[in-house]
Amino acid sequence: MTMSLIQKYNVPGPRYTSYPTVPYWDQDSFTPEQWISSVKQAFKESNDTEGISIYIHLPFCESLCTFCGCHKRITKRHEVEQPYIKALLKEWDLYCKEFGETPVIKEIHLGGGTPTFFSVENLTTLIKGITSKGKIADKHEFSFEGHPNNTTKEQLQALFDLGFNRVSFGVQDYNPEVQKAIHRIQTFHDVARVTLWAKEIGYTSISHDIIYGLPFQTLSHIIDTIEKTKSLSPDRLAFYSYAHVPWIKGSGQRGFNDSDVPKDDEKRLLYEKGKELLLNNDYVEIGMDHFSLKSDSLYKSLNNGNIHRNFMGYTSSKTKVMIGLGVSSISDSWYAFAQNEKDIEKYYELLDQGTIPVVKGHILNQEDLIIRKHILNLMCSLSTDLTEDIDKVDFSKTLEEMNEFEKDKLIDINNNTIRVTKKGRAFIRNICMAFDLRLQANKPDRQLFSMTI
Repeated sequence: MTMSLIQKYNVPGPRYTSYPTVPYWDQDSFTPEQWISSVKQAFKESNDTEGISIYIHLPFCESLCTFCGCHKRITKRHEVEQPYIKALLKEWDLYCKEFGETPVIKEIHLGGGTPTFFSVENLTTLIKGITSKGKIADKHEFSFEGHPNNTTKEQLQALFDLGFNRVSFGVQDYNPEVQKAIHRIQTFHDVARVTLWAKEIGYTSISHDIIYGLPFQTLSHIIDTIEKTKSLSPDRLAFYSYAHVPWIKGSGQRGFNDSDVPKDDEKRLLYEKGKELLLNNDYVEIGMDHFSLKSDSLYKSLNNGNIHRNFMGYTSSKTKVMIGLGVSSISDSWYAFAQNEKDIEKYYELLDQGTIPVVKGHILNQEDLIIRKHILNLMCSLSTDLTEDIDKVDFSKTLEEMNEFEKDKLIDINNNTIRVTKKGRAFIRNICMAFDLRLQANKPDRQLFSMTI
């Protein structure tokens, strides 16, 4: 990869877990009533055939990791667990009343924060409370994010007994200097212990998250981290680019200087070397930032054409309806997006009033739905065909940029079909940005997104 291409395309850009992206939601024309109406429509259309997905945000952490961009509350007071679980179940009950019939639960994902902050008893109460009002789909996928330092064998066993078959452990990097900078101290022994427990219990998909571009990280650190990871053979890997956005995340990313963070070619080299090591050890590149073994459901869904991308990242199946429960959670009805209140106390107040705690969102218009489809095609299948929509949306600016990508050998264009080349995979965010008509129409006057490379 030439330096000139990195210099040319290394600009701020979204990761496209949604379209439109959150900063471009039309909040002025959004109402909670419209949101509920869209949920009812999508639920009626798809519950019997697809089922629904549920994302549950568990925001508490005992300490702050400075690389993290998630909404969280730092506390060591575990008495916060039960009131929060009670609130989640109250929110779920409000949605179930709107559904009008029993939901078929295809996916559950526990994110954070730190889901394993919660005790076995409280996690059990939560999941039983959710599933008692629904029917678990035959080929369901329940997953959670585990912190290697505080995930217990009892938690792993209890969640497995409740139907969980996937777990993701945050590794980030094994180097002590890097760990100190990001305030995430954990040893290889800690990660190995919880990984082997999960294998022993019977989890069918174990994932590790690794981040490149962290402060003080060097090529030798990436090589060491991936060598150690290989020895544990996780079924899939998320190999993320560190999103250095201290202007958004505040003091949490000011524990080191900007000059300590690898940039441009130096950062990209970390990814290319990591990718090379993964590909040489039987991992397949699934999509942006994701790799898996061929035995994993994510690889099988890629081959079957069922892979999907949403606010949870890549998933092995698609549901129209994804309900987000908990503070800051984002929901998707396919026709609309909605985000919950971020402040825990205000979240509780809304629920006490019998109100679904949605405070902002976006109703997708016809153009949004078309663009969303093509961005999803590119992110999931690395190709898209504009033929059906070329007369419905003004793609003139998009096609101008496609010509430039084609000159740089990042894509191939055949009639109206656009295919991302092997070289172009590194620039998938840039390629998708060319379809982002809302971004093109209203360029931000300040940096909203992390750098694309």
